[in-house]
Amino acid sequence: MNIITRSASFFYRCRQRTVESYGSCAADIQHIQLKEILKRAEKTVWGKKYGYGSIHDYATYARRVPLQTYETLKSPIRRMINGEEDILWPSVVKWYARSSGTTNDKSKFIPVTPEIMRRAHYQGGYDTVGLYLRNYPESRFFSKKGLILGGSHSLSPLNRKAHCGDLSALLIQHIPSWVNLVRIPQKRIILMDEWESKIRAIVEHTWNRDVGNLSGIPSWMLVLIKAVLKKAGRETLTDVWPNLEVFFHGGISFEPYRTQYESLIPSGKMHYMETYNASEGFFGIQDDPADASLLLMLDYGIFYEFIPMAESGAESPVAFPLEEVKTGVNYAMVISTAGGLWRYRIGDTVRFTSLFPHKFVISGRTQHYINAFGEELMVDNAEKGIQMACRQTGAEVNSYTAAPLFLLDKAKGRHQWLIEFEKPPASIEAFAAALDSALQTLNSDYEAKRYREISLQPLEVIPARRDVFHQWLKMKGKLGGQHKVPRLSNHRTILDELLALNRSD
Repeated sequence: MNIITRSASFFYRCRQRTVESYGSCAADIQHIQLKEILKRAEKTVWGKKYGYGSIHDYATYARRVPLQTYETLKSPIRRMINGEEDILWPSVVKWYARSSGTTNDKSKFIPVTPEIMRRAHYQGGYDTVGLYLRNYPESRFFSKKGLILGGSHSLSPLNRKAHCGDLSALLIQHIPSWVNLVRIPQKRIILMDEWESKIRAIVEHTWNRDVGNLSGIPSWMLVLIKAVLKKAGRETLTDVWPNLEVFFHGGISFEPYRTQYESLIPSGKMHYMETYNASEGFFGIQDDPADASLLLMLDYGIFYEFIPMAESGAESPVAFPLEEVKTGVNYAMVISTAGGLWRYRIGDTVRFTSLFPHKFVISGRTQHYINAFGEELMVDNAEKGIQMACRQTGAEVNSYTAAPLFLLDKAKGRHQWLIEFEKPPASIEAFAAALDSALQTLNSDYEAKRYREISLQPLEVIPARRDVFHQWLKMKGKLGGQHKVPRLSNHRTILDELLALNRSD
């Protein structure tokens, strides 16, 4: 560790000890969060409606406040965007994170209050660096530049006084000034609207700099890395940025891309660290390099509840506080936050791998799965299956999506997978067989439906032409930033659109 990083790491030690206390005080920390945010919001329109001032325990809160979705909160959020104060959170909220829309909306607008920005998003970034320095004391982190690949921001179309954009862009817009001393490129470049122009500008301003760390979504960072290599005329990133030491990644699973990264960055000193930072809050950090699970961050102004996926679709599902969760169960996550989201069903599913401390993996999305034949295929099954099939066949995958195909004449069906390969397998049929076998190993429900082809026939893999997923995102106005193609769908709308595009010139 060089002297600059050694000096800076001193300021992380107290916080590192606080995080270590998660293992013994999880329930207490969480109920303090609930008490604090209820107190702050008791005089808001929402707080008065549900009597926050007289709620003194979790049981009363859960009984009095119904579970929410974006659809049920859309009306008060619209009032906030239009300038009304004290609706879901005290004061006027001027900034909103724009994320992928629901069935009825092109985009969702998630309030980003100063409190959630400071207590969750920035604290999460601070803790990520602190835990990284704890794990790698030889780091030269603060003596090199950090490259953050984020989205763009623009004025909200609903009100000229309310700004919206990708969360990453909002965070860069308000980032503490000292961070800019160790970050590149300039703010004006990273906040450019047009994605392809932004990539070119980032490459021009960074390819010959001393970059030590990267932050972003694996798929889009890979696009930037390849553009940098092309500009520099090099085969590996270690030849361009020899002091590169860590990639902080999130948004999608890293596993399908790991082989490509290791090939492009062939260095034993390179590290990869996952974070779980969404528009609604910052939730988890990979605190142990030997464990892919994420540590649930407990004191970020966020109170967590969890609905077992088995009853997630019920009219009135039961949600459990953190102290009642179990390992090995898929839960739909519910959050109440200092950003004005109350018992909000975020749409992500998690599965705890350990308790005290509470560590978890992201198992998928409540809307992104396939259960057309009772197979209950989750995204984490798909990611691991792809990884296993790649390892078996020597293939490398850039992107993919899958959906059910109903064979009405046979009263059964199969899954169709559209896959863009970076390195195709020698045989598509062998890859499909390997993937099918892997999914049966990973998911007992899928295995049962595949047994003697009772409900499911062998899956089908359709090779995608180069960049078809990027073209689809561009058509949807979602190229770059935090956008990604849904991996699994229980309907064929997305897959059919991509298949049509795949067949076109």
